[in-house]
Amino acid sequence: MTLVLMEQPDALRLSKTGGHKYGHGHAVVVTGGAGRTGAARLAARGALRIGAGLVTLAVPGSAQMEVAGAITALMLRRADDGGGLDALLRDDRLNAVCLGPGLGLDRARDLVPVVLGSTGLTARPTVLDADALTAFGDEPDAFFDALHDSCVLTPHGGEFARLFPAIAADLAVTPDHGPAYSRVDAVRAAAALAGCVVLLKGPDTVIAAPDGRCVIHSAAYDRAAPWLATAGSGDVLAGLITGLLARGLPPIEAAGSGAWLHVECARAFGPGLIAEDLPEMIPSVLRTLGS
Repeated sequence: MTLVLMEQPDALRLSKTGGHKYGHGHAVVVTGGAGRTGAARLAARGALRIGAGLVTLAVPGSAQMEVAGAITALMLRRADDGGGLDALLRDDRLNAVCLGPGLGLDRARDLVPVVLGSTGLTARPTVLDADALTAFGDEPDAFFDALHDSCVLTPHGGEFARLFPAIAADLAVTPDHGPAYSRVDAVRAAAALAGCVVLLKGPDTVIAAPDGRCVIHSAAYDRAAPWLATAGSGDVLAGLITGLLARGLPPIEAAGSGAWLHVECARAFGPGLIAEDLPEMIPSVLRTLGS
């Protein structure tokens, strides 16, 4: 089992060296209803800035005017319910999906199974965050059964505890002898149980794949980014990972690169950061990398 301390990603993997927009993937971010679309719009902006060729927001009719008035480069398609989203995803060119930011629990319960079982592409890369995780905290086993190895789960500590209560309980124990059960142990166990990549957020973000590969991204000391403790920053991270998946990066690489870029954007902006600032820092970060 490989354990790696995440360093800066390969600039060449993040660059656009040719081709057209359709060659860089088409991501879909699913929004919640009226008054709840901001988180998904943040995620979509992150996916577009990181280089996805196209990004579409799948929006219920109640929120169409709200979203249409707030976007320009992003696209909009109506998806009121599971049937509408399934029809949209029959287009195989839509090659990565993000569900969770601002989605709402009822809409998550309706739509997550549709995406995980959608026709068209098999095992379409899917990022599940926020409400898409919380909605299944009462029935995690059924949720895990529906997942596939192209999924990425991005829980914070509370969401992790709801989905993986036994693992979280082991992590909370203070040992009186021997080595402690670490975040690495916990996330590896969670990834094996879920059958997909799991990213546990925190200053020491831990990312693991079902086969035991593990990446640690530490935002401490000279890479500390305390300004990320602001509403919406996690939504942008979900979007970064979705955009990288749309561009063809494998799930664990997309998650690791997304986590590194997320922190680097926060460090480049500095104090006063709000979530809307993060996608706008991506161009300068990519230039610094030489992408």
